[in-house]
Amino acid sequence: MKNILRQFITDNFLFGLQGQSFSDDDSLLEKRIIDSTGVLELIAFVDATFGVKVQDDELLPENLDSINRLVHFIEKKSKAAA
Repeated sequence: MKNILRQFITDNFLFGLQGQSFSDDDSLLEKRIIDSTGVLELIAFVDATFGVKVQDDELLPENLDSINRLVHFIEKKSKAAA
């Protein structure tokens, strides 16, 4: 899951620049990897790829602002749906 998310972020926000590195815990907003529009694109990708719908009250940095936070959020939502 981390690799899929990292690849999407690299391809869509860093335009494939592999030299631009970020850790799984880095804030995507603070490192200026994505902006508010990018968050919406990321949410659409998470929905299409993992079948996870993000509700308005879940649009929080705690859920979406790093790869590790995204993975935790997706796993939590997937388990709740099962």
